[in-house]
Amino acid sequence: MLSNRWLFLPACALLSLLTACSSLPPTLATDNDALITDYQQWLTQPSDTVNEVRLGGVIAQVTNLVDRTRIEVVNLPIDKAGKPLLTDEPQGRFIGYIDGFVDPIAYGQGRLVTFIGTTTQPEMGTVGEFEYTFPVMKVRGSHLWRVEERVIIDDITPYVFPCRSFYCRHVEDFPRSGRVIQEVK
Repeated sequence: MLSNRWLFLPACALLSLLTACSSLPPTLATDNDALITDYQQWLTQPSDTVNEVRLGGVIAQVTNLVDRTRIEVVNLPIDKAGKPLLTDEPQGRFIGYIDGFVDPIAYGQGRLVTFIGTTTQPEMGTVGEFEYTFPVMKVRGSHLWRVEERVIIDDITPYVFPCRSFYCRHVEDFPRSGRVIQEVK
């Protein structure tokens, strides 16, 4: 009986650790082992093969068509939870087609998004006046992300505060430094 309790406690601790990890949103889940999550790998695939792809990035343009919505995305690498990595450089652009109407305000320019879908034939287009071949996916699931910003201010003050008159007080004349932390949620 004593040995069962010692097995139960580590199992509970392990379970609580696993639930604390960030996980993939259900709309982006798949059981496909051949899922492509790397933009460069997707580009090297033959255009006539149908692959399942999960990619994300920043929305550049949204166009509502008669029966579907065309979303142009500037690709950013994604992590295991599907979140676009803000610190990495963009790798290119791709097009995602979503069946039906998608509100351009919800999927606005500059929002972070991750799509999962299947590849279709690439299409020619322009970025400014530059001719560009866009890889295309038919989207079956998407997730919009938000960026949370936190400001951390570091006070740099002398070790001993100066005393003036009959009392001692903190003087706000010393430099401050700070940083902004951006986190995708």
